[in-house]
Amino acid sequence: MIVTPAVRHAAAGAAALLLVLPVPTAAAAPAPGHASAPAFASSAAEPTPPARSFVDPARLDRSGTQVQPLRGAPQLPSLSALSWVVADAATGEVLAARDAHRKLPPASTLKTLFALTALPHHDGGERHTVSDEELTGIGEGSSLVGVKEGYTYRVSDLWNGVFLSSGNDAVHVLAAMNGGWESMTRQMQEKARALGARDTHVVSPDGYDAPGQVSSAYDLAVFGRAGLQDPGFTRYCSTRYADFPAGSWSYGIANTNRLLTGADGVARYPGLIGIKNGYTSGAGNTLVVGARRGARTLVASVMNPQGGGGFAVYEEARDLLDWGFEAAGRVQPVGSLAPAKAPRKNEGGTVRAAARNVNRAGPEAGDTAPSGAAAPAPAPHRQAAPTGRTAGLPLALVGAALGAALSLWLWRRFGARGN
Repeated sequence: MIVTPAVRHAAAGAAALLLVLPVPTAAAAPAPGHASAPAFASSAAEPTPPARSFVDPARLDRSGTQVQPLRGAPQLPSLSALSWVVADAATGEVLAARDAHRKLPPASTLKTLFALTALPHHDGGERHTVSDEELTGIGEGSSLVGVKEGYTYRVSDLWNGVFLSSGNDAVHVLAAMNGGWESMTRQMQEKARALGARDTHVVSPDGYDAPGQVSSAYDLAVFGRAGLQDPGFTRYCSTRYADFPAGSWSYGIANTNRLLTGADGVARYPGLIGIKNGYTSGAGNTLVVGARRGARTLVASVMNPQGGGGFAVYEEARDLLDWGFEAAGRVQPVGSLAPAKAPRKNEGGTVRAAARNVNRAGPEAGDTAPSGAAAPAPAPHRQAAPTGRTAGLPLALVGAALGAALSLWLWRRFGARGN
């Protein structure tokens, strides 16, 4: 057996490598390019637990007042409303609530859902001439802004009539421009579901009392929060006064939200953005408000106060907003106004499919050596490469070093006999 200097150097290098190579451990990470084992694929797909304390998603379904105060939290005000919610408008976190999902008649606060549904379909500068048919079916005793057949209005005028005067006549015209009364009812129902509002059943898009028409303080807060994310909605709902056209002249209209205007002895609320108030004999007084203080914006909804007179709804909303701003960072949320995210159709099956593919392809699928490393010498029967827990390349080098060292020893022991 003839051994060249190159062979001797290779054998010596392999023997030295054997002495310094680290022994693979069970904690070693899989080499780049290798598929992880199925057991690790499923665990990697699990969501990371949130840093904040767990919020029971069913908590708002419970009756009574729901609040989780931390140290230093202010005491909740005593309210007479049958149902109410106060939440952070940016995050959707519900700070406190009472009977949030109780189904009650919403009155004109349902116009918030009407606006969310119809506003995007027509530009404010568009002009529309009103027909007689568009003003039919308005409920007796409805609030009106004074829309007249044969008159031409800008769409923005009609929206001022909806938000400021709560005009059911303006609602009927805008509904006719968006497919008609029945179509608008269906559109509003679909919009409510898309926003995660499950308590609302729309019968009359203007909020007029109708059998079976209900919403909840939770849903109204959802609508209010969604509206505050729309610049057009926000502009209309925060307008205090506007001129409404009447042919060759116009007259002034005022927002009926007293917290916004300070009318009728109700003090204006600092930072109030507006949104919508309502009243019917069946619903009592209802209100959705938004207010900003510094970098924080809150939304609150109040349904049917049982004491304090006709303006109690404003004072109870004021108390909720004051409490919400003071409680910032001092309460844990009791729920969220954000719609629950439904899992995608292939979500949850992706990991299982990947695991099946790994099993079908066998350990050689994607088995590539790292860049710059020499591939192991071919063998008649290639063994399965370790996956996930051990690295195949270090073991191959160890084997090569052992083989080289053994060859060198055999040559030294028996090599002279071959010459």
